[in-house]
Amino acid sequence: MAAKVHPNLAVPSLIQPPMAPPAAMAAGDSVVMKKAAAAAAAAGGDVVLTVWRKSLLFNCRGFTVFDASGDLVYRVDSYAADSRAEVVLMDAAGVPVLTVRRKKAIGSQLGLGGDQWLVHPGEETRLPPLYAVKRTPQYVRGGGSGSGKTMAHVAPCGVALGAGGGYEIEGSYLRRSCAVYDARRRAVVAEVQAKEAVGTDVFRLVVRPGMEVSVAMAVVLALEQMFGKPSLLRSWSS
Repeated sequence: MAAKVHPNLAVPSLIQPPMAPPAAMAAGDSVVMKKAAAAAAAAGGDVVLTVWRKSLLFNCRGFTVFDASGDLVYRVDSYAADSRAEVVLMDAAGVPVLTVRRKKAIGSQLGLGGDQWLVHPGEETRLPPLYAVKRTPQYVRGGGSGSGKTMAHVAPCGVALGAGGGYEIEGSYLRRSCAVYDARRRAVVAEVQAKEAVGTDVFRLVVRPGMEVSVAMAVVLALEQMFGKPSLLRSWSS
């Protein structure tokens, strides 16, 4: 039975409360979103999103993301025939926030293990990326034990270098149980959590102070391509 999701689509929310400095903010973030970021940082609260592995558009694949009030905050939509190497994360109004582009490794023998997923501001992939997400070679594809195993690294690039270090991701995306640590592994700044009794197509993304919300969602898109079974996105960048 398909999981039921009940969004409040009539009043979309554009509020994503990130923690990163303005230099590392995505180019597509609105002024309202940036003001909300400062307010959330002061409050020190977590952001809890519900992620649905389904596009709301007919004949599209992708993701639909809701906030704790049930309002639409992010979208990923692509038609089945789309074979581009980029995946665009949009806000509720369809404005590009970040683009995740797969950079293939030289040599087919490396497979997915040698590839990187570059996170660009807005939809401008000609600009330097903000982050690079790379799967760790020792991680077994599909999830592993889900405990004490680093599955991917997120390294800052370009202007994001001023925001501090990168992130490490542990756990199992296949089981929807992942923890994102800061560069020094002193704190968990985001988590992917399974939702009870709804399968794996609907899960939680909890983002804590220390990580920008749209970057956390971009990391989810990269993990989907690396470890999803079946992946909704991998054919876009194969």
